[in-house]
Amino acid sequence: MAVLRTATLVGAVLLTGLSAGLFYSYACSVMPGLARVDDRVFIETMQRINTAILNGWFMLGFLGALVLIAAAGLCQWHGGGDRAVLLWIAAAAVLYLAMLVITGTVNVPLNDRLAAAGEPGTLTDPAAVRAAFEDVWVRWNLVRAVTSTAAFGCLIGALTRAS
Repeated sequence: MAVLRTATLVGAVLLTGLSAGLFYSYACSVMPGLARVDDRVFIETMQRINTAILNGWFMLGFLGALVLIAAAGLCQWHGGGDRAVLLWIAAAAVLYLAMLVITGTVNVPLNDRLAAAGEPGTLTDPAAVRAAFEDVWVRWNLVRAVTSTAAFGCLIGALTRAS
């Protein structure tokens, strides 16, 4: 059982770190870079990114992290693991779940509205489309970056305590 506890926790750390890194990358490079382009290029690029990111590799890391966090918690709970490790894992689960809720209630609906606005060449007011999207999306992506990074930190705390 100790090997399973360690393996699930290491997997949770890795996948959560990948998700945190994704949101961090958007916060410090992708969105600041796109802030410098015109409205039509911004819209087209975000539409293409939002389509491209929906793939199995992304979903494996994005949703797999929560599965492994839960599995690590269950292994700690039922496998005789350290209860302090379980608290770190529980904190990570709450933070990662918060990130998923934000994604599902804020960022994904914004992405869907951006897609529904039409192709950049057909928009009558691309500045308005961008204005309705960019600031809110960027702000909540920063919150996702912070919550997923905090979850990652909690899992590192759990892994450190478990070893």
